Amino acid sequence: MNPPLTRRQLLRALGATAAGLSLAPGFLGRVLASSPRRAARGTLVTVFLRGGADGLSLVPPVEDAAYHRARPSLALKGQGPEAALKLAGPFGLHPGLAALMPLWREGQLAVLHGVGLPEPVRSHFDAQDFVESGTPGRKATPDGWLNRSLDEEEGAALRAVALQPTLPRALFGDAGAVAMGRLEEFRLRGGRRGEGATRGFSALYAGAVDQALRTTGQGAFEAMSLLDEDRLAKLSSRAQVDYPKGQLGPRLRDLARLIHGEVGLEVAATELGGWDTHAAQGAATGAFANRCRELGGALAAFAKDLGPRLEQVTVVVLTEFGRTVRENGSRGTDHGVGSAMFVLGGGVKGGKVYGRFEPLETDRLQDGRDVPAWTDVRAPLAEVLRVRRPGVALDKVFPGFTPPPELGLFG
Repeated sequence: MNPPLTRRQLLRALGATAAGLSLAPGFLGRVLASSPRRAARGTLVTVFLRGGADGLSLVPPVEDAAYHRARPSLALKGQGPEAALKLAGPFGLHPGLAALMPLWREGQLAVLHGVGLPEPVRSHFDAQDFVESGTPGRKATPDGWLNRSLDEEEGAALRAVALQPTLPRALFGDAGAVAMGRLEEFRLRGGRRGEGATRGFSALYAGAVDQALRTTGQGAFEAMSLLDEDRLAKLSSRAQVDYPKGQLGPRLRDLARLIHGEVGLEVAATELGGWDTHAAQGAATGAFANRCRELGGALAAFAKDLGPRLEQVTVVVLTEFGRTVRENGSRGTDHGVGSAMFVLGGGVKGGKVYGRFEPLETDRLQDGRDVPAWTDVRAPLAEVLRVRRPGVALDKVFPGFTPPPELGLFG
């Protein structure tokens, strides 16, 4: 006999597509009941660049001589046909991110540099865990910062969604969250497979002993049972927007459909992999540039798709760590510390590079090799939460962390 599931185990299972359970857009049957208070908060979206994205290539300090000395084949130029796009101060934007320049000029895109964990962590697994748990150095944290930002009271069934195959660490926790690879797949199938999914969920639900879990689980099951594929078809983008092919474009398109559908979405997460560039990284062209084009094109299309609704949405683009200042012998970069972060959307005071950044001379680097984490990654996240999750207890979201004075990301 299997032991009964705990409340947390079942809630995690609801978000894990690997468990063989296809959840349903039938959640839409009750999501429209979200309160005006929640609607006023808008939506917080995180895009995690997995693999440790090179902040010095995303936002190169093209006027820093030490940057060019350290990267003879990877440094982006400040002028010429393949130059970085001019931002503020000594900084440029990778030309693969050109689709984001209109947002920068319109003041809807802000950039941060030198962002990372307070202590160097060069393991992908550990660094991602610490960033997403929001508790650097503490591996035993059971939940993630994004889940802890949600109210404990039950909200709309689609209040927290991951547009990716599995639930990310940041959304683990007691507040219900679901994951889906594609919106069209997020439903109970008809016929034998659908019956199996229903029985599987019922058995999972029946194994729970926590009354609060029974309530939450039954509510989710009832919502799934309200599947209406016609409603799913109506969750279309409101503009004729061309999203780029790849991982991120289709996910952000589906996210835009949920936002247009006014389903009570409060927080959402997705990701883009492929940023671990140890060899043949490239400068204005190559593997890194291709990832940049996908990222920039998807974010720009998402903003265009949302139109005026972008004012109620904040998008945060972050990674687990940056890369070494000096390129390696394989014309790539190795695991570093500080990297870049993007914040875009409603209320953002864009057109500016935020955070401390110093010339990349060796004596100013972390361990003589890396961009330091001059800005703790939790600081801008806390600032975003003050806007998108007003009233949230930041000491609960980031226990043991005292946010510094605000960076001023929002007007």
